[in-house]
Parts: sequence; C-alpha cells; structure tokens
Amino acid sequence: MQCRFLLFAFLSLPFIQAMAQDSPTVYHLWPNGAPGYEKRKDEPEIAKDYYVKNIHNPSVTVYLPPKEKATGAAVIICPGGGFRLLVYNSEGVEPARFLNSIGVAAIILKYRLFREDSTYSLEKEVRQDGYRAIRFVRSRAAEWGIDTNRVGIWGFSAGGEVVSQVAYASGAGDPKAKDPVDRLNGRPNFQILVYPGPLGVPEVVPSDAPKAFLIAANDDECCSVPIVNLLQRYRQAKVPVEAHIFANGNHAFNMGYRSNLQSIKAWPELLKNWMTDSNILVPKK
Repeated sequence: MQCRFLLFAFLSLPFIQAMAQDSPTVYHLWPNGAPGYEKRKDEPEIAKDYYVKNIHNPSVTVYLPPKEKATGAAVIICPGGGFRLLVYNSEGVEPARFLNSIGVAAIILKYRLFREDSTYSLEKEVRQDGYRAIRFVRSRAAEWGIDTNRVGIWGFSAGGEVVSQVAYASGAGDPKAKDPVDRLNGRPNFQILVYPGPLGVPEVVPSDAPKAFLIAANDDECCSVPIVNLLQRYRQAKVPVEAHIFANGNHAFNMGYRSNLQSIKAWPELLKNWMTDSNILVPKK
C-alpha cells in the first residue's frame, strides 16, 4: 500500500507543482483602503464570466514563475475595459500565464474605474493606483525574487491609458513618506502597450522615458493611432522602441489565442523576442 501511495505521489508531483504555480496571491495596495476612500474598502467587487468591476479597494494579484525558470523580471498588467470594467481573464490572467512561461513575475492590477464611478478620475485616483502598484512590487522585490531595475508595466486598451499616467513623469517617491512603500520610485523600467487608448499620449516623449514595445492592428480605428504617434515621438526622443502594426485584427485581439489570423496568433512571440533582445529576460544571478 505504501509503495502505491509513493508511486501516486510521484506521478502526481508535476500536477501539484503546476497547481502551485497557478495559485496567485492577492494583495490590497493599501492595508486600510485607498487614501481618502477607506470607508469603501469593503464594498464587494462584481465578477462575471470575463470581467471584474466595482473596484474600490485596488489590489494586485501576483503570479510568480517557477523558481527554476525565474529571470528576476516583473511586469504589472493593466487589463482594458474602457474604465467601466476590467477584461480580467483574457487581458489579465492569460498574459500572466504567458509571462510566467518565460520566467517573468506577473502582477495583475485591479485599478479604479472612473467611467463606472465618477467619484474617481484618470489623472488622480487611477494614476495613484498605477504608481502604488509599481512601488508595491518594488517593496516586495526581495521576497518575490525581483530585480527592481526590471519592473515593467503592460496595458491593454484603457489599461494603456493607465500606463501613460506613470510612464512619462519621474515617479520619484517621497523620502519623508510615513509609509515606506511611498518612498520608492513608481516609474516603470519598460512598457508594453497593446492597442492602447489615446488618453495620456504625451506630445513630447521625454528622453528618459522607459523603452517601449507597441502593437496594434491597422483596422483598429480607436487604438492604432496612439501607436503611430508614440512611435514617431519615441524616435524623436531617441528612446528605444519597437512597434508592430498588423493589417487586420481590429480591437481587443487580446493574446491572439482565439484569432483566425496567423499574424495575430503569433504576436506574443514578438514580445518575447523583444524582451530577450532588450535584456529584460537576463537570468537572475
């Protein structure tokens, strides 16, 4: 009987490991709720099928790669959804699993939705969530095996507008802040924009902007233009940038897994190549 049990345990080990790697941990960005909105921290989120909404206590959901595969890089993922909801599965969980497969820690951000609740604004509360998420990840770097100089941010659609709130300003922390997390730098080291919305695209990209990977479909009337504008402004700033515009694919092709277009199906490999060539996937020492 004991031999059978050991054999079962041995054969089940890969499955158990896989389950462990796919068991994320949720952390609220502020222990007592978002500043100024502490009374709303216990309002329940609404989750159904593919989306999450009614977010009043911003959080991150952390997916860590297997230790033997970890590179030390981390990416905060901002799903889209027009600031009315978050397209959580296909623009949060699926990219997180992709990142884990290439050795990158993935952190899905649930940010506040200013078009669902006009109490909030993009330039204040949403920006605050973005900065806090980056600082929070850096504060846990030692615990999670993350290199604080390889923390990026990835935005889909409206999530790209979240990225714009944190990518082009200094992000310097407050050295006198009571909360040690707020003393850390909130600017990402690199950014990934997948059919990003137009809000927050800077007229001038600063020369110290984070390097960027940009991707959209030409027939996306909303969100291919920001890619074109950013590419031009990145080139003017002489900041490293890579951009891909597909002939077809429209909006919200997510990770490409459900598309019938070969170019769209294959796009995540382009991201992996860019991250490799940009030395983001340098193995952790």
